[in-house]
Amino acid sequence: MSLRALRRRVGQLLFTGFGGPTIPPETRALAREFGLGGVVLFKRNVEEPAQVAELAYDAATLRDGDRLWVAVDQEGGRVARLRAPFTEWPPMLALGRADDPALAGRFATALARELRAVGITMDFAPVVDVLTNPANPVIGDRALSEDAATVARLARQIVEALQAEGLPACAKHFPGHGDASVDSHHALPLIEHPPDRFEAVEFLPFREVIAAGVASVMVGHLHVPAFDEVNPASVSREVVTGLLRGRLGFDGVVFTDDLEMKALASHATRYGVFADAIAAGCDVGLICGTDYDRQAAALEGLIRALEDETIPIARLDEALARTEALKARWLSPAVPRPLDARRLAAILGSAEHQRVAESLARWA
Repeated sequence: MSLRALRRRVGQLLFTGFGGPTIPPETRALAREFGLGGVVLFKRNVEEPAQVAELAYDAATLRDGDRLWVAVDQEGGRVARLRAPFTEWPPMLALGRADDPALAGRFATALARELRAVGITMDFAPVVDVLTNPANPVIGDRALSEDAATVARLARQIVEALQAEGLPACAKHFPGHGDASVDSHHALPLIEHPPDRFEAVEFLPFREVIAAGVASVMVGHLHVPAFDEVNPASVSREVVTGLLRGRLGFDGVVFTDDLEMKALASHATRYGVFADAIAAGCDVGLICGTDYDRQAAALEGLIRALEDETIPIARLDEALARTEALKARWLSPAVPRPLDARRLAAILGSAEHQRVAESLARWA
């Protein structure tokens, strides 16, 4: 395989962030040289709906003949990149308090329709962590409930409704972030439960959404000695391949959480954390910041690991097969033109969607 061909294949395993309301030259250069898998939008990229729709169209068509994913974290509550005139959803803990599967389905249907209206093709939701630590600084009211069965029941409804609307879902953060006492954006959480506790609590929602056909799962940056005494979960073959793939039987796409989080700051290896995550069994890495040199360096690190056979080419082939299957199922090759402002206004924040949000807000 030529180096150029290898570079174009490796790029499919990375989703990147970028700065500003338009695609910057650096991201265009990455897509041209490596053929990125997708981009992730944040508040810094958002001005108003028509601009988001144009931006998503531009991002999706960065690489001729190969549509890119346009992803976002749109959960509700404090994790919402898109604000009014999009519907503003209460935190998901309100949905858990309502404990109404039909309401969960109505919420997810409305959410999917608004995202798809502006050209977003993947949502990194739902959070399926069980909030067993009420003082958890990073999950908190992003969780559906402190009860595993409630999380499982409602998460399944959300996944099924999102995906019925053509928006692939992503269950996060495996193997379970709900009992953390520190924020993985700032440090590596230590979760010291024994395996049988994970089976009884943390894994219950993941098993439920896997049974429901969830398109993808995101692995968190967590130190879980019960499964790997050395490596964080997102770069642990024992966790990703042995546990998520093996014990839970998940065969969809596995994403990392953002690889720039400080939870991984002390995990320094020869080829970098992106290469380590792919070696562990993850299929796609997220580098969500705006340091384009760092994004390129991560790709080059994976290329070096493949060239010297530290990572076998079969691992690359496996990851690509999964990402290509996801794309074949959920993305049509043709990118639809952005909706105009009038058509967007009829969907975003509609009266129907506001009624759903008001039903949730009663439980907030």
